[in-house]
Amino acid sequence: MRSEVVGASGVRIGVRIGGERDRPALVFVHGWAQSARVWDTQFADPALRERFRLIAPDLRGHGESEVSETGYDDPEAWAADLAAVLDLAGGDAVVIGWSYGGLVIADYLRVHGTRGLAGVVFAGAITEIGRGRPGGKIGPAMAGALPAALSDDLDVALPALTSLAEGMAHRPIPGALSQALLGASLAVPPAVRKALFRRDAGSADVLAAVDVPALVIHGTDDAVVDVTAGEYTAGKIAGASARWLRGVGHLPFVEAADEFDTTLRAFADQALETR
Repeated sequence: MRSEVVGASGVRIGVRIGGERDRPALVFVHGWAQSARVWDTQFADPALRERFRLIAPDLRGHGESEVSETGYDDPEAWAADLAAVLDLAGGDAVVIGWSYGGLVIADYLRVHGTRGLAGVVFAGAITEIGRGRPGGKIGPAMAGALPAALSDDLDVALPALTSLAEGMAHRPIPGALSQALLGASLAVPPAVRKALFRRDAGSADVLAAVDVPALVIHGTDDAVVDVTAGEYTAGKIAGASARWLRGVGHLPFVEAADEFDTTLRAFADQALETR
């Protein structure tokens, strides 16, 4: 089912919901130029749906959320958007951030600390952004797509976004999924795609202050977000668990879905037990 919440500056945030209302919540935050649809495999997993309420927002300017004029370079706005989703979740939630979604979680932590969080998961994620930021180190697929992927000229952007979609996975995935990833990227306005990169943010102090269970899960062959970004995040959070998925690229929740979901379920159960 679909719902919506109101984020920063009154921006409408579309939300995808699965599972029963009375279950503890897993909140899935997607990445740059994608949508909540990337979590299809998790929403279809009966073991996750029976145990948890699954909630996945579309980031502002993405999917079914409103395309706002501002907020894309503002940690306060991202934090408020996620806070509104967590209010919908009710009670403490385990939040999973993929790719740019990890930076959105870092923004929430920057503003609100771990309020409302039972645990945090960084999946193929960045937690920093800007030149020389180790928590935001990108791989060759993303480096090769920039800056062309930000262009408002379709003849320039389309080849770059196509190459990026093709480079997301290291293991084979259905061709229809690659096309869906490309379609999601093209659906995000060029101005939004560009605005998300108009930032410079370090998160060392933010990560060091995390006082809830944390998990970093990252493919060793991720060509979009370098695995060293995951290593950086894991190293900054005291007591963080890490799972390095061999031969997996930027889509661990698809390429290694069974292992990803099993790991997530065990982590969430343990994190929720400590609340």
